[in-house]
Amino acid sequence: MAAVAVVLVIEDDPAIREGLELALRRQQHVVYTSESGELGLETLKSAQPDIVVLDLMLPGIDGFETCRRIRASGEVPIIMLTARSDDFDVVAGLEAGADDYVVKPIEPRVLDARIRAVLRRAVAERPPADQPATEKHGDLEIDRTGLLVTKAGEPVALTPTELKLLLELSRTPGQVYSRQQILAAVWDHDYLGDSRLVDACVQRLRSKIEDVPSHPEHVQTVRGFGYRFGKS
Repeated sequence: MAAVAVVLVIEDDPAIREGLELALRRQQHVVYTSESGELGLETLKSAQPDIVVLDLMLPGIDGFETCRRIRASGEVPIIMLTARSDDFDVVAGLEAGADDYVVKPIEPRVLDARIRAVLRRAVAERPPADQPATEKHGDLEIDRTGLLVTKAGEPVALTPTELKLLLELSRTPGQVYSRQQILAAVWDHDYLGDSRLVDACVQRLRSKIEDVPSHPEHVQTVRGFGYRFGKS
């Protein structure tokens, strides 16, 4: 059976690291492991994983800095592991570039579901018959079939999560989406999910596609409701 994904697990606790490796291999993933941020960054270069599972509380280079360095070097998705759903830890991890998080103790089935959800975000979509494959919004151009985004003719490097968010919001410019609607569409979270995921991803997306992120023209906030994609 073909592997589902190549996963890099960066976790310093041997019991957790080995348990996750075994569980993910059983789910048909190819798994690499590292016990520190420094080793994880080295393994990232050689393994070229599809996704990174990253513990926040690491010795040496902590998970936050490791996350920032991974994100600075590429767009590989990152799921962070946190010992508790502490506001500071979660928000700091998301702002550092994580796409999602799982709270310890970790349910392997939950982690596997999150991994598969992230991978689905990178699958090309077929636009509706009445919608062109490529659309322009000012100097922003979105190719839905090729999953390419350019700004003023230059490619914009987006993570799968950022790209999926942009595709969903821009599908119907002017329509307001609640955070829960966005969670269901982008993260595949079918429960009362965490709106911090949405807000952090919106901030990162704005930093890449807006001329002035603090005064966005494309991804606009509708106070008290959610977000909408501005009409051209």
